[in-house]
Amino acid sequence: MSSRKGRKDAARVVREQLARERRRKRTLWISLGAVVVLVIAGLIGWSVWSGQQSDEYTAPPGANDAGTGVVVGSGPVTIDIYEDYLCPACKQFEQSSGATIAQLISDGKVRVVYHPVAFLNRYSSTEYSTRSSAASGCAAEGGRFTEFSKALFERQPPEGGAGLSNDELIDIGVEVGLDRDAFGSCVRDGKYQSWTDHVTDEATRANITGTPSILVDGEPVREWTPENITAAVEAAGR
Repeated sequence: MSSRKGRKDAARVVREQLARERRRKRTLWISLGAVVVLVIAGLIGWSVWSGQQSDEYTAPPGANDAGTGVVVGSGPVTIDIYEDYLCPACKQFEQSSGATIAQLISDGKVRVVYHPVAFLNRYSSTEYSTRSSAASGCAAEGGRFTEFSKALFERQPPEGGAGLSNDELIDIGVEVGLDRDAFGSCVRDGKYQSWTDHVTDEATRANITGTPSILVDGEPVREWTPENITAAVEAAGR
C-alpha cells in the first residue's frame, strides 16, 4: 500500500514539475513576445520620426527637385557649388571665380546649383551660418538670391563672433531690391531654416566635407580657379 502511495506521490511531483516548467516557458514566450513587439514599435516610431525630420522642410522657389540648392541658369553642364556664408575661403572663391561663374551662366553654358550649407555654426554665437542660409532662401523667394548671396560675401562677418543680426540681413536684402516687409517677415520667422538643415544634411550625405566645394557634372574641381572651372565645363560639354 505504501509502495503504491509512494509511486503516486512521485508521479504527482513529476506532474507538478512539468506543469511549472510549462508555465515558466509560457511566461518566457509571452515576455519575449512583448519585448519583440516593443522593439518593433520602437523601430517603426524611430523610422517615422527620422523620416519626418528629413522630409519636413520648405524649399524656396527656384530650388532643384531634391530641394538641396537654388538653381541659376539652364545650360547643359551642371555646376554644384557648396558654400557657407561664414566661410572665408568661400568669399575668396566668389571674389576670384564668381564673375567667371556668372559669365558661364550668361553664355548659357551651365546650370548652377548653389547649396548654402551651415557647416560653421560652431564659429558663431548666434548660428549665423544657419540664419544667413535661411535668409538666402527668403531672397530666392523674392527673386534676388544671386544678388543677396553676393552681398553677404561682401559683408561677411569674422568667424568667432555673433555674425550679422537679422536686422542687418534684412537691410542687405532691401539694398539688393527685396521688399522690407515680406523679406523681413521671412527672415524673422526663420521660414527656410528647415530647408537649411535639409541642404546641410544632404551635403554631408553626399560626402561634402568642406567649403567651398565645386563639382562640374558631379566631378570635383580640386583647384577652383577661373581657368580650371572653365576647362572643366568645356570638357564636360564635349
